Amino acid sequence: MPHLLLKDLPRYECLLEAAKEFPDLDPSAAEAFLHLLRTGDEAFGVTDQNLAEHCISHGRFGVLMLLWRSAQAPTDKMAGAEDCECGPRTPAELADAAGVTRATMTGLVDTLERDGFVKREPDPADRRTISVRLTTKGEKFLGEFLPSHFKLISELMAPLSEAERKTLVRLLGKVQQQAAAMRVDLAPLITSI
Repeated sequence: MPHLLLKDLPRYECLLEAAKEFPDLDPSAAEAFLHLLRTGDEAFGVTDQNLAEHCISHGRFGVLMLLWRSAQAPTDKMAGAEDCECGPRTPAELADAAGVTRATMTGLVDTLERDGFVKREPDPADRRTISVRLTTKGEKFLGEFLPSHFKLISELMAPLSEAERKTLVRLLGKVQQQAAAMRVDLAPLITSI
């Protein structure tokens, strides 16, 4: 479901007019925010359609990517990628890495296991711990899917030069940091409602 439920974005002049009634409305901030949401929705729609054509959800794909990254042999990793997790991962580690609840991760792993993409198995070092790993079928799916998925992402970002992409990443990083700080600041207010 889209985050922005507006077909047409308001023109800047309309935002200026609205700011007369609502002094806290910063027209340029509102315009940038609305474009950020619209762009996110459009980009998500492109990848959502591609994933749906391959009968996989964003959540399930995210788990497969976390497991794929952790399955890469250390010699296969690029310099500076030492912090990437190696080997099978526990459902709790996957939930933390994906930013979802453990219950949500259990559901994702359940469906991936049902479809043969992952396997749960006892950890050889600690039999009380369950690890999740990609199966051959999961690796094969990613091996066939990822080239076209990465090409799709490249096509989506093609209008931007390399320098523009770096600037976009830097600018979005600033917005992400601000959003994270605001979420922490707003948490006590939300729980008191």
